[in-house]
Amino acid sequence: MSARDDILGRVRQGVGKGDFVGRRAAAEAMLRAPLRGPQPAISGSLVERFRVKAESLASTLDAVADRQAVPAAVAAYLTAAHLPLRVVVTPNLGNVDWSGRAIASEARGAVDADQVGVTGCFCAVAETGTLMLLSGPDSPATVSLLPETHIALVDTTRIVATMEEAFALLRVERGEVPRAVNFVSGPSRTGDIEQTIVLGAHGPCRVHLILIGNPS
Repeated sequence: MSARDDILGRVRQGVGKGDFVGRRAAAEAMLRAPLRGPQPAISGSLVERFRVKAESLASTLDAVADRQAVPAAVAAYLTAAHLPLRVVVTPNLGNVDWSGRAIASEARGAVDADQVGVTGCFCAVAETGTLMLLSGPDSPATVSLLPETHIALVDTTRIVATMEEAFALLRVERGEVPRAVNFVSGPSRTGDIEQTIVLGAHGPCRVHLILIGNPS
């Protein structure tokens, strides 16, 4: 008998011990009703807390009153950053009228030649300044990962206090986790070389957030 066969044999014997059906039922019950650990008390405005934390992670922010004002805000940011007025957007943003600001847009997944990607987000976490993005046919993950500049639209009514609340919202609204859940906390960065922080090492080097709605 090989060492591999010996190890697998012991695993099989261990699995067969005890009340397997009962242990499985207990594990599934725990997954259905997970217990929350200690969480920080977050007081004051969730929007302001999110703004402060996002800026500390090197994201830039803008705010608009409604979705109709988004194209003008995107055009202003691209012009100030000397970036082309050409973007790839997730298909769920395809109904935004980009043409009014002379922005050329394509609603599709991103490729390596795309310089600017625009996405929404499922929700945002005030505690850490993090975006929660769900992958799907209308929200391909490549749009937030491949372009050097990622612009994200954040509805202020979708800012929650903690990561636990973000997952609770996901369970309530979607019922199950999609194939991929991506968390964006500012531009991609690494400190692998001489502990010097470098932005854009594994993804976008710029993350710009546009808050939509009531700023309080």
